[in-house]
Amino acid sequence: MNYNGLDSVLPGVAKPGRYTGGEWNSVVKDWDETELKIALAYPDVYEVGMSNMALMILYDILNKEEDVLAERVYAPWLDMEQAMRAADIHLYTLETRHPLAEFDIVGFTLPYELNYTNVLNMLDLAQIPLLASERDGTHPLIIGGGSGTYNPEPLSDFFDLFVIGEGEEVILDVLHLYREFGGDKQEFLSGAAEIEGIYVPSLYEVHYNGDGTVREVRPTHPKAGPMVTKRIVDMLPPTPTKVVVPYVEAIHDRAMIEIQRGCTQGCRFCQAGMIYRPLRERPLDEIVTTADELLAVTGYEELALLSLSSCNYGRIEELVETLLARHGPEHTSISLPSLRMDSFSVKLAEMFQGRRKTGLTFAPEAGSERLRRVINKLISHEDILSTAQAAYSRGWQRIKLYFMIGLPTETMEDVEAIAALVKTVRDIGRRQRGKKAQVNVSVATFIPKPHTPFQWLPLEERSRLEEKQALLRRLIRGRGLKLSWNDPDTSLLEAALSRGDRRLGRVIQDAWRRGARFDAWTEAFEPQRWWAAFSAQGLDPSFYAHRERPLEETLPWGHINSGVSREFLISEYERSLREETTIDCREGPCRACGILATFSSDAQTAQKALWGCTPVKETPG
Repeated sequence: MNYNGLDSVLPGVAKPGRYTGGEWNSVVKDWDETELKIALAYPDVYEVGMSNMALMILYDILNKEEDVLAERVYAPWLDMEQAMRAADIHLYTLETRHPLAEFDIVGFTLPYELNYTNVLNMLDLAQIPLLASERDGTHPLIIGGGSGTYNPEPLSDFFDLFVIGEGEEVILDVLHLYREFGGDKQEFLSGAAEIEGIYVPSLYEVHYNGDGTVREVRPTHPKAGPMVTKRIVDMLPPTPTKVVVPYVEAIHDRAMIEIQRGCTQGCRFCQAGMIYRPLRERPLDEIVTTADELLAVTGYEELALLSLSSCNYGRIEELVETLLARHGPEHTSISLPSLRMDSFSVKLAEMFQGRRKTGLTFAPEAGSERLRRVINKLISHEDILSTAQAAYSRGWQRIKLYFMIGLPTETMEDVEAIAALVKTVRDIGRRQRGKKAQVNVSVATFIPKPHTPFQWLPLEERSRLEEKQALLRRLIRGRGLKLSWNDPDTSLLEAALSRGDRRLGRVIQDAWRRGARFDAWTEAFEPQRWWAAFSAQGLDPSFYAHRERPLEETLPWGHINSGVSREFLISEYERSLREETTIDCREGPCRACGILATFSSDAQTAQKALWGCTPVKETPG
């Protein structure tokens, strides 16, 4: 290692502030005096990782433990990787510049499948063996958390354990066990398998059928259960306020408060809406107090109220009104990401009148009402247009709309409906804002994700996707319109990795050795590296991405229990084919999705009060 050469390396790379540390509010503890050392790793560049709230929360929780220090590390960009290898600099954390290999635990947040090769690259830069089977008690434990763990199998070769679900409480359970058995890796792992929400892949073996499908995932240790149920916190813990303020502008360079977690809307394509159930709202008074503290210690001029659907927070109008009254005079703007157009009221829009306005983002997802019924997106054409009218008439000049193509039962008429809707919204904007009105349109490709009602369906074939993209490019053009879309190769890789089995670990490692890095970045993504890796390992990405799966097939992630039952997912899938909608849990009877069965009886009562539904005693089926 040559950390003395770091200062000579940094001037030659882009954005050296990514790698220096020393940011405002960062926590630096005495290395020699602190017993347990944890590196929190994010497998993307600094600007992206610094916008991740889960990492902020864990950083705060862990550093409040007296005998624990938690430090951060992000994936170095391509130029920095090259410079580090040339100068023999091992990957290090920002707080104290200690190499990753010297930590007791390295915890990766896994937010996106196209970050997977970055995980391997970070381990290699740290001189840590990639395969869990090649690491012993002298190496750090490698653990993973985040939405990627809901199908952990493609990464199972590389991780000692995965945290399934919410990490605020389970990470402390892991630390307690490590304090007791940290010196004996196998004893620790067998003990970890008994902790709710922990999956230890080395204690399971996968058996395949002759056609390549999974026959079963079988535990091989008495402490490993046949199902691993996600961990849920009954009440949201306090939001950290003394957050690290980045030197380099982050992707979301603003103060952030999670005002609620979970969603009851039941969009059938949405993995987050399923895996983050149940809904839990943060008390309004707590949000206001947190906002006061957060803005005071960070200096941010924008406050984002985060959730899967901010407008569905029970007291959203009162909350926004209170925050604007307290912080509006300081020229602080309030942003509400990913709003639902049916619940964005005119009154809420009026609260921003005369304030500095950020752009508004909405996700109609589909252009036709028929297709919105299929995906259970309960928004009418009238809702969309009336909300656009309210926004433009009250001062906004730019609206961003998210759509998807390749949805189940989609026709070319549904795609044309996207363009027609976009143009109508643009025309409303022109009448209100003149030529300044802008509609930015993002059209993603539908990826059938695990633990959703559409998990059995295939990714649409490339030729059909390209035909739909070409149609949208022809129709959505002209002044005031901006269109972006997904690369079909990116969609194919994402679908294969998100729906893959344990054999894909070989493919990921092969692709990394061929140079795959930052596959989520257009300037770095080289799809041929991946297709060559699949071929070399005797596997076909289409087998994972383009194949419709029978309902009776054993899914690679079938041993991971998201809390939403298989029977409920099948029911929702069948309702989608009949174009039947399912109303929000808070507006009708309990749909028995199964999530309440993961709670204690007292917690079920609390959820009943919140949702107005009847608790389910047992997971259906």
